[in-house]
Amino acid sequence: MQPILSNNYFVQFKAQSYIELNRYLSENLPSTIFILVDENTNKYCLPILLQEIETTSNIEIIEIEAGEIYKNLDTCIGVWEALTELGADRKSLLINLGGGVITDLGGFVASCFKRGISFINIPTTLLSMVDASVGGKTGVDLGVLKNQIGLFSDPEMVLIDPRFLNTVIVREIKSGLAEIIKYGLTYDVKLWSEIKGFKELNINNISNLIYRSIEIKNEVVTTDPKEQGLRKVLNFGHTLGHAIESFFLESEDKENLTHGEAIAIGMITEAYLSNKLLNFSENKIQEIKETLSTIYDKVAINPSDFEAILALLIHDKKNIGGQVNFVLLTDFEKFKLDCKVDKALLIEALNFYNN
Repeated sequence: MQPILSNNYFVQFKAQSYIELNRYLSENLPSTIFILVDENTNKYCLPILLQEIETTSNIEIIEIEAGEIYKNLDTCIGVWEALTELGADRKSLLINLGGGVITDLGGFVASCFKRGISFINIPTTLLSMVDASVGGKTGVDLGVLKNQIGLFSDPEMVLIDPRFLNTVIVREIKSGLAEIIKYGLTYDVKLWSEIKGFKELNINNISNLIYRSIEIKNEVVTTDPKEQGLRKVLNFGHTLGHAIESFFLESEDKENLTHGEAIAIGMITEAYLSNKLLNFSENKIQEIKETLSTIYDKVAINPSDFEAILALLIHDKKNIGGQVNFVLLTDFEKFKLDCKVDKALLIEALNFYNN
């Protein structure tokens, strides 16, 4: 696979990624290499990485707890303190080895520490490979509000090694698949058609879609790096989806959803909105709903939950002047940005998902 140029860095693939990593290390000679992991990537992914690294620099491991609930400023402070105690300086390198929590948080930590040290992202989940690998977004959550604190900052490179997908559970593979589905519905219907044709979900058939997904996201974000126009298309399914994800995260009596599970609900509800506001085909709404229902378990969203979910929409970072903005479909691969939706129709959409 050819590397993909994104702004000022390359996304590297498979064995070539480690050749480029070791070339970078030999040319730049970091004073210390810090590898940020959680307890899962420390156990299952770090041994793979350490076998590939060739360097004379000292390597230090910093571990944080796994999970979205730890993607916050308190965790950042802990990592900054660890870097300080271990003698990190401005020539240090931070390698972020993990899913989106690790790469988002680690990129933010590196970009702020001593006004910025170099970092490299090695995503280990499907979601982080196809979503967090390009675009330069770093950041953390503020309470249950996702990605409220952060900045745009590019890594030195991103390494994609599909072997890491063998270390994650099927539920996490499905979570990442939601982002590929989003690319298919909004940008390349061939991806959507291929996913609909899956007889079973496995790493082999998904790995064929990773490269194309990264190509699509890279094309979008390099055209619109600061989300002033086209990049907003990446929010399809995410406006209601993020609110639902945040609601389940803060609810003591509900099991947390993965990002992809919430976005799947968002895509179904936002397809319904697309029909009501933009005449998106009813047959295609049903196609989306039926296909996603074969991949993701049905989630119980009680009518008594609706008000709390809709209240969380107000805090979506994509809003302008308190107005909630949606990306909606006019057809597969055709979309309209900055659509306004009233509360009654949002409730209809949630009811459509439930029925």
